[in-house]
Amino acid sequence: MPKIRLSKRFLDAFADLPAEIQQKADKTLELLRQDPRYPSLQTKPVQGREGIYEARVDIHYRLTYNRLHGDFLVIRTVGRHDHVLRNP
Repeated sequence: MPKIRLSKRFLDAFADLPAEIQQKADKTLELLRQDPRYPSLQTKPVQGREGIYEARVDIHYRLTYNRLHGDFLVIRTVGRHDHVLRNP
């Protein structure tokens, strides 16, 4: 299971989310902890951004993260799909 660190940017974005989306984001983080390849996360590299990946929170929301050596994930941000992928 990977270790997860939440960036300040993620924490600030998370605080601005509706409560329902915060709960979904918490579930996404737990699934990432258990298995970053869990099918419902639909994880994939962000195009044009080497080393940055996205995971699905729900149909409209995504979070992004970096994979580091030693099975370590740094969660970068969370928000609406288009907004997050413009500046992952």
